[in-house]
Amino acid sequence: MPAQTRTPPSSWIEEGLRALGVGGPDAVRVEALAQALGVTKGGFYWHFGDRRALLEEMLDVWERVVIDEAINRVEREGGDAKAKLQRLFALASSREARGLGSIDLAVRDWARRDKAVAKRLRRVDNRRMEYMRSLFGVFCPDEDEVELRCLLALSLFIGTRFVAADHAGRSRADVLELALNRLLA
Repeated sequence: MPAQTRTPPSSWIEEGLRALGVGGPDAVRVEALAQALGVTKGGFYWHFGDRRALLEEMLDVWERVVIDEAINRVEREGGDAKAKLQRLFALASSREARGLGSIDLAVRDWARRDKAVAKRLRRVDNRRMEYMRSLFGVFCPDEDEVELRCLLALSLFIGTRFVAADHAGRSRADVLELALNRLLA
């Protein structure tokens, strides 16, 4: 008889993040995740003490992906601050980021009801702002202007998903490109 293989924790986390993005934290249920993975829920407890432990691991992975991995990807190619900001904006509007966007929005909604999640979200947004400050500050000598550009950029990253308006014959991508050009001027 072959040895039984356990579903790795990364599979539980990945499926949990998918469920979070679709239905929020209430959708992250051990039974539902096991069913989606095609395994029994007993395997879950080999890796996680309880559902809360899974949720924490999911938030750790989300934070690592949207901050550490994003910054590493931007920095890896080098270039000046404007080139890095262009890559950051391209990454933020990529198909991959759009997939992460539903998770980001779910975390934001969750943070309205959970103080620990709100604290983590504040840390993530502060790290995003700090990184952009370090880049905008290279070519913007005015601290107020740096802060303004950072807030506008972060607002674009997050808020553009909520805007359903047409853009007078322009595509959303065209308008975002105009915004980027203005921010980098």
